[in-house]
Amino acid sequence: MAGDGTCALLGLNDPAPFGLFNAAGASPFLLIGDHAGATIPAALGDLGLSAADRRRHIAIDIGVHELGHRLAERLDAAFLYQTYSRLVIDCNRDPVRDDAIPAVSDGSRINGNEALDATARAARVAAIHAPYHRAISDMIAARCASGRDTILLSLHSFTPVMDGIARPWDVGVLHWRGRTDFAHAMLATLRDDGVLAVGDNVPYAMDTTDFTVPFHAFARDLSYAEIEVRQDLIGDSQGQNIWADHLRCAAEAALLRISE
Repeated sequence: MAGDGTCALLGLNDPAPFGLFNAAGASPFLLIGDHAGATIPAALGDLGLSAADRRRHIAIDIGVHELGHRLAERLDAAFLYQTYSRLVIDCNRDPVRDDAIPAVSDGSRINGNEALDATARAARVAAIHAPYHRAISDMIAARCASGRDTILLSLHSFTPVMDGIARPWDVGVLHWRGRTDFAHAMLATLRDDGVLAVGDNVPYAMDTTDFTVPFHAFARDLSYAEIEVRQDLIGDSQGQNIWADHLRCAAEAALLRISE
């Protein structure tokens, strides 16, 4: 972590590579936010990006930090989230992939990510990616050891328009392999609302591109769901509260469905 001398990338004034809210939450849900933060280590400057780019969806899942805290309160769940920008290293990618540290994202060049050597890449993995995933693994293991069930609920957000194409869904539920029971129940529960536009594996489909849910949920046979909320719906406090209520109701109803 920052300041402990183990990772040269992070300095004394840099924050830890993950945050943990409501660690003692009693519900079976473990909320995670791979792209909840926008911090860049001081040693990397601004990665060559403008302030505007550092606020865009390329750098952070807009609204997820606040949504995760509000949902954690409503569910009495722990929320473990990434502090650093996905442009420093994307914690929902296998670190060996080129796009784990992208040089271009949605038309913006990230000059600070160009032509990185193996040592520079390894420093970001060691300082940020590895501690984040170790924290998730440790929390799941501790819950398992104490006989607690865990449903992994991964929170993301998506931009309303990509490559000039509008994305009309309010929310998407992503799933792939393993224990998909909760994801399908969550999908059905959100659709029961009758008003929301709910996507099944849209605007993204979970596949080999994803790292966090496959890595942590599949091997341990955990129920899970990856939730994508459209960013304009959670860009302010009012929207974050509305969607925390939507997701609380849906998660609790989905849990009842898979328990029957």
